Formats: sequence, structure tokens, C-alpha cells
Amino acid sequence: MSIWTRITEALAALPFGEGLAGLFDRLRAAPVPERSIGFTIAVIALGAKMAKADGEVTRDEVSAFRRFFQIPPEEEANAARVYNLARQDVAGFDLYARKVAALFNKSAEPLCADTRNVLVDILEGLFQIAMADGHYHPAEDAFLAEVARIFNLDDRCFRVLRGRFVDGAPRDPYDVLGLTHDASLAQARAAWRAAVKDSHPDVMIARGVPAEAVKLAERRLIAINQAWDEIQTRKAA
Repeated sequence: MSIWTRITEALAALPFGEGLAGLFDRLRAAPVPERSIGFTIAVIALGAKMAKADGEVTRDEVSAFRRFFQIPPEEEANAARVYNLARQDVAGFDLYARKVAALFNKSAEPLCADTRNVLVDILEGLFQIAMADGHYHPAEDAFLAEVARIFNLDDRCFRVLRGRFVDGAPRDPYDVLGLTHDASLAQARAAWRAAVKDSHPDVMIARGVPAEAVKLAERRLIAINQAWDEIQTRKAA
């Protein structure tokens, strides 16, 4: 059964008039967490809200979902239903973001590595959608910064993603690998290997990224390898 069919079934179980925010609550309370469904709905729902952040929903932003999730033609109607529900919902994006954060972090403890990583995955997907039309609007920047804050992701994480996707944004290879500038080459190598491991499709699927969206790792791996190459060059100079 495809993830889109499973999402359609989850939407069908919602009481009449209940929005997607209620679906996040239901997924959170389910005996067996449906993390991949939650991930997919989170990216589409928050993406639909963000697509209006600059005052206009463009064809490029809508088509970004198809590139991001590799939606087969026969499933486009199911994916479009999620998008339209979010676009029509009067709930604000901040409510969605809080529901998503609660879905993946069920405890009051600080974010564990897997929870943090899946929230970074979602934010990275939103950056891809924001840049689908080739422009990065100040309203989109404010939107994404607030989502990052609600997700409890630090400024460095936000800078890394913005630098990865937005032309002209500062890019620091040490930020990409989560290092300080006085880190040794051995520390940089260890951080690079850990980052590559975290971006492996099997690892991403295990933490909730659906198989339909693991292409997300491609651009990330490019940035990780570039950061490692640049640090090696600097250390050798």
C-alpha cells in the first residue's frame, strides 16, 4: 500500500470539519506511530502555508512537491488533497509547526538525535519548496526561521540550510559539520563520516522519512562532502 493511500485513509478517518491539526494529534496518539505519514503531511501542509507567505502560490512551488516526493501520476490527486486541505485551513502555520514538533518529540526532554534529524529533514524539505521558484522572499525567510524556532533547532542549523539553498547566503564548512573553527582534522573527519551516515537512505527511512522522499539526501550529501573537502584544503594550507 502506497504512502498516499495510507494518507488518504487517515484523512478519511477525520471527523467532518476537523483540520489537519487534528490529524497530527491522532497520529501522535496512535499505538504504532506512523512517522512516515506524519513526515509527509508535515512537509506538504507547512509547504502549502509557506507557499502563500510571499503573497502568491506559484506553479513552481506546487510542482516542487512532485519533485520532492516523487509522486506517481496515479497518486497526484491524493497528494493534492493534503495540499488543498492545508491551504484552506484557517489554522496558522505556527499551530501546524507545534503539532509537528509534538508528533516527533513525545517527551519533555531535549531533542534526541533522531528527533532532531527528522525535524531538520522537514525544514530542509521546506527550503527546497521555498526555492522552487528561484527566489527567496523575506517572508519565506521569516516563515522558515519561525518554524526552526518552534522545532527547537538552533541558529547554526538554520544558517546551514539557508546557505545550502539560497544563492549568496554565507556558507561555513565548519557549520555544516557542526564543528568549531579550532576542530582538528581528525574531528572533522569523524563529523563528516557521521553526517554521511545520518544521510544514508536506510537511516533516513528508519527515522521517518518516507522512501518517496529520500532524494532529499542527494543535495545534503553534496554539501557535506564539499564542507569536508574545504576543511581539508584549509588544514593543508
